Amino acid sequence: MQRRNFIKNSSLAGIGIMSFLGVNGTKLEQDPIELYEVEHGDIDLKETTIELLQHKMSTGDLTSVQITKWYLKQIEALDKTGPSLNSIIELNKEALFIASVMDAERASGLVRSMLHGIPILIKDNIDTADSMMTTAGSLALMGNIASKDAHIVKLLRESGAVLLGKTNLSEFANFRSTHSTSGWSSRGGQTKMPYALNRNTSGSSSGTGAAIAANLCAIGIGTETDGSIVSPASINALVGIKPTVGLWSRSGIIPISATQDTAGPMCRTVKDAAILLGILAGKDTNDAITLEHKAEKDYTKFCTPDGLKGKRLGIEKSFFNGNVEVVALLKEAIEVLKKNGATVVEIDLLKLINPLGSSEYQVLQYEFKDGLNKYLATANAKVKSLTEIVAYNKQHAKEAMPYFKQELLEMCDEKGDLNAKEYKEALVTSTSARKVIDDLLEQNNLDAFCGTTTGLSWCIDLVNGDYDTGFSLSSPSAMSGYPHITVPMGTVHNLPIGFSFCGTSYSEGELIAMAYAYEQATKKREKPKFLPYV
Repeated sequence: MQRRNFIKNSSLAGIGIMSFLGVNGTKLEQDPIELYEVEHGDIDLKETTIELLQHKMSTGDLTSVQITKWYLKQIEALDKTGPSLNSIIELNKEALFIASVMDAERASGLVRSMLHGIPILIKDNIDTADSMMTTAGSLALMGNIASKDAHIVKLLRESGAVLLGKTNLSEFANFRSTHSTSGWSSRGGQTKMPYALNRNTSGSSSGTGAAIAANLCAIGIGTETDGSIVSPASINALVGIKPTVGLWSRSGIIPISATQDTAGPMCRTVKDAAILLGILAGKDTNDAITLEHKAEKDYTKFCTPDGLKGKRLGIEKSFFNGNVEVVALLKEAIEVLKKNGATVVEIDLLKLINPLGSSEYQVLQYEFKDGLNKYLATANAKVKSLTEIVAYNKQHAKEAMPYFKQELLEMCDEKGDLNAKEYKEALVTSTSARKVIDDLLEQNNLDAFCGTTTGLSWCIDLVNGDYDTGFSLSSPSAMSGYPHITVPMGTVHNLPIGFSFCGTSYSEGELIAMAYAYEQATKKREKPKFLPYV
């Protein structure tokens, strides 16, 4: 969850700069990107794609073991040392074994899917029945080794993917404190943004965003309640897809909200995200909402360069009043849409959606308590309820809460059950976002609504917490449970920012077509430079 959608107007104080300065405070003269180049012999997988990796494995140029070793070397050089991105919370001890099995299967003629032999990183709130823990970044959940895979992990294994490890996150998906810093967890510490190391990765899928942007893995998975995929994707120059709630199963994922939660792809290209989206879409009897879904198994068929032709798109007009350099990028993006055959009209959606935010906040508090207690009741964690987590954090405050507290956890723990009148009324109000969006699309004859995904990255500030840097387009799709795709739109002072395509329920295919056409027409994705500060 992107806590900044609810808690705003904190103050500025950057940290983590002095280690990149000389003793007299002068800036290092050498280009930081050169400091962190890793020697890999003749192999260079930076900015590679699933299709290219499959081609190299099919021709025998590379094996899955070689690819996996390459990423492990990247992680050692960039995540644990060098710029110390701190994006990965735990590596999978079985990764190289899985890769060797996938190589043996390929040699025998078996290729399971487009993910066969492809390394992937997933967020540390997704269960894996192996040696890795699932903790949501919380010290209170240390030792929680799942008895079974989350449904999407089961599908990953069946597809032949190599589960490389788990990524750091904003603790409890950024639903712990009203003054938290995104990308920090008591288990994992602070994740750094690879474009500027003093800037925030955003959250809560902070580690996935930083790791995939820095080429520490081929592809990644984040989770979102409100902004937690699309915001870190935007800030790390990635493609992020927040699917329709129900397209991917949520069973085996530490929850916030049964109404809004979903996992989704975080990748460097639209096509890679489309590949991952289709393979993990499907019904799961342990997540009833998936039984209603209308998923495609192959979303790559929508990746065509003419995906914008004839489309009518609504642009959120409030975004024209923000940072002038961001507005300039937005206007440039609009011209690209028009040049590629789309008609663009201005809309005022956020004026209708923003008043629903307080009801959304109530829904999340009730559903977090209910969902977390249900998860913990059958988990292998030493704590068995939200109440016990609150107590653990108080007892271990020095380690668990050194910078900010647990106001949200305590507020949630004080809530009643899902029969409460307050919850039921808030749920009706919050989910009315679906009618608001559908009415707006129909009345304006729109195929999608668009705009700047979120503001530019802010400075890491563990003392005061996050502060707001502009508008966000995450809440309409979050409250409605509808799909949202962000694509790199450009950079301002070396800080990336994304452009969003949002639609109605199960419109992923149409949105992918538009996003792919925009991506191919602009090519705004840039590799990170690991600048010490911006």
